[in-house]
Amino acid sequence: MSQTPIPNPRPGSAPRATRRRRAMAGAALALLVAATGCTSSQESPAPADRTGDTGAVTVSGPLCDALPSGDEPGNPDSLVGRAPDEALTWIPVLTTFEAAVRATGMAEELSAPGGLTILAPTDDAFRAKFSTANIDNLLLKDTATLRGLLREHLVAGTHPVAELVAASPVTTLAGTDLAVTSAGSGARLADRAETVCADYRASGARIHVIDKVLGNLPDTAHEEDHSH
Repeated sequence: MSQTPIPNPRPGSAPRATRRRRAMAGAALALLVAATGCTSSQESPAPADRTGDTGAVTVSGPLCDALPSGDEPGNPDSLVGRAPDEALTWIPVLTTFEAAVRATGMAEELSAPGGLTILAPTDDAFRAKFSTANIDNLLLKDTATLRGLLREHLVAGTHPVAELVAASPVTTLAGTDLAVTSAGSGARLADRAETVCADYRASGARIHVIDKVLGNLPDTAHEEDHSH
C-alpha cells in the first residue's frame, strides 16, 4: 500500500536524532499497516451494501485524480459493499488513519448500525499536525487519546457531502458540533479542513477524504525540527 510522498528535506538539514526517529516511527506505522492484511482483502467477497445507494459511485475533489480509478484496485466502485475498515485499506492516502483504526480496535465501531460518515484525514494531514514521535506514541501507547481523536472524525448516519452541508452543524461521535459549509464541489469543516475526495461508499458508510486533522489535540509537527 503506497503513502503520499513526503518532500525530502534539504541535505544535512535534519538532525541525526530526528532522522532516526522518523525511521523508527515509519517502521512502527509500517508494522501496524502490515498487520491489517490489506492485500488479502482482494480475495475476500464483498459484503452487501447497507447504504441503500445504487448506481456508480461519483467521487469529487482535487485529490480524486491521483487516486485509483477505472479498473484499478481500490477504485470507488470496487469499495461499495466492503466493510468500512476494509475500504479504508484501499485508499492509498489513508494509511495513518487506517492504522489508527486498527490500533484502537475501532473497526467494529465503523460498522455500527445506522451507518457512519467517516471524515478521514490524509497521511499528509497527520504529518502536518503531529511529529513522527507523537504519531508513534498515539499508535503504540496512547490509544485512548487516539480513539477520542478518531471519534472527532465520525458522524452518525451515511451522509453524502451535500447532506452534511445542508445539515450543518453536525455532531461528531466525540460530541463536538462541526460546522460544514460548501466549498466548490466539496465542503469545508470547522473552518479548518476541506474535503479533497468526497463521497466514497462502503457498506453502511460514506468516506470523505479531508486535508486536515480535526479535534483539539495540540500541534506537534513543529517539534520535529527542534529535536536532538
